[in-house]
Amino acid sequence: MVERETMEFDVVIVGAGPAGLSCAIRLAQQAQEKQQELMICVVEKGSEVGAHILSGAVFETKALDELIPDWAEKNAPVTTKVTEDEIYLFKDQDKATSIPHFAVPKTFKNDGNYIVSMGNVCRWLAEQAEQLGVEVFPGFSAHSLIVEDDEVKGIITGDMGVGKDGEPKDSYMPGMELRAKYTVFAEGCRGHLGKQLISQFALDKDATPQHYGIGFKEIWQIDPAKHQEGKVVHGTGWPLDNETHGGSFMYHAENNQVVVGLIIDLNYKNPYLSPFDEFQRMKHQQVFKDTLEGGERIAYGARAIAKGGLHALPKMHFPGGLLVGCDAGTLNFAKIKGNHTAMKSGIIAADTIVAALSEEAHRADLSEFADNFKSSWLYDELYQSRNFGPAMHKFGRILGGAYNMVDQNLFSGSLPFTLKDTTLDHASLRLAKDSQEISYPKPDGKLSFDKLSSVFLSNTNHEEEQPCHLQLKDASIPIQVNLEQYAEPAQRYCPAGVYEVNEDENGDKQFVINGQNCVHCKTCDIKDPSQNITWVTPEGAGGPNYPNM
Repeated sequence: MVERETMEFDVVIVGAGPAGLSCAIRLAQQAQEKQQELMICVVEKGSEVGAHILSGAVFETKALDELIPDWAEKNAPVTTKVTEDEIYLFKDQDKATSIPHFAVPKTFKNDGNYIVSMGNVCRWLAEQAEQLGVEVFPGFSAHSLIVEDDEVKGIITGDMGVGKDGEPKDSYMPGMELRAKYTVFAEGCRGHLGKQLISQFALDKDATPQHYGIGFKEIWQIDPAKHQEGKVVHGTGWPLDNETHGGSFMYHAENNQVVVGLIIDLNYKNPYLSPFDEFQRMKHQQVFKDTLEGGERIAYGARAIAKGGLHALPKMHFPGGLLVGCDAGTLNFAKIKGNHTAMKSGIIAADTIVAALSEEAHRADLSEFADNFKSSWLYDELYQSRNFGPAMHKFGRILGGAYNMVDQNLFSGSLPFTLKDTTLDHASLRLAKDSQEISYPKPDGKLSFDKLSSVFLSNTNHEEEQPCHLQLKDASIPIQVNLEQYAEPAQRYCPAGVYEVNEDENGDKQFVINGQNCVHCKTCDIKDPSQNITWVTPEGAGGPNYPNM
């Protein structure tokens, strides 16, 4: 039995993203107003706050206005206002049709929004939290749950200095027990503890399956003559085929930089599809090429996003804690935005916890969260957008887009019926024998690049001598099942070259996991057709180190 140091708090928050930090700030604000002492701790697995944050991001300030009304005076890194919106239907590499605004769902319009780096916004939010007395611990992964008598009592941080064989090295330091009256889980999309909580407490028994996309993002330094600060470009269509859903974006940020990316729904069917290579191909479309050509790519990253919407939300409360933000799936895909919704869920969590702590007797139940959530603008917004994703999946890009335009623009999402998508993303893959192989062009090193040079730009690093954080339930499945039936799609759906199928001198196939490359996107945990891969936290501070994403 490992002896662990124990620290006691009123509230422990797992994850220093927009949801977790908003929760911490709101808790501290209310404690200050009530002249109460509240011990609040935020643990963050990244080497620093913001290191693992990856988002588009066009930012709606609605929740920030509530949380910190004077954010502008406090020099929040929210300064580049959207000045122009363009939306395209891409027919091929050369042809694009500009979609008139009246034919676009109003949720896509960005008047009053800002182009930001959410990594930098989170760094600023962490500063605000610390000024209010919140303890923020970066570089500590939340490894496991403390559950006693069917109640969450806190978390255990990851051990440091464990070798590949699972045995302690000379540098071994056991993780700490962080115990709390309430624990808030704000790990982001497909959080590994959130996944355990959903299963252990059957939080999703009344929900439809969660749906996901993989989002790619690059930052480019471009020719100042091509730069239009505040311009937002969205697109759909090429290079994705008609049965693969997703959309592209390009945002003109400050300092002659543009953010370019692609989101691909993870319910795609063809096991030969490579999301990374689709993104590289996308940049050759003339709209993007005209802007990027002659520029320099300076950052790369990828991350899964939860996009199932209202009906895929699990119950967000359980004995001893709450599940918030993208850990639950609060992103509004009709807006392609999840930061303001994550922040609001954190605010609601804080208000619920403060009310519970003010009672004479501490109780584990936080069921009031459900009522507080349902009476908020967050619920209203997600309700109005509840049919957006299912309509695209059910009717396709053109008819689904037309349905959403009518639903959002004419009825504000209040059409009197509900569409649901009940097929799990990993179950959507066809067998390889029934699928068309895809031949992708070689990267040109100017607009398109390979995976390894891309991972280099993400500043990804892990301590090499540690147990692999990508765990196989059955080591035989990748070769005997996935390779045989699906041409082992892990080789292609991973955006960082983590998974390879190699052949030895006897012609035997071997499944290789290059865990050092992992950018923590969680796509493998979602899309593996056998659900054989489980992502767990590596040693603290491992993973990407995004500077301005």
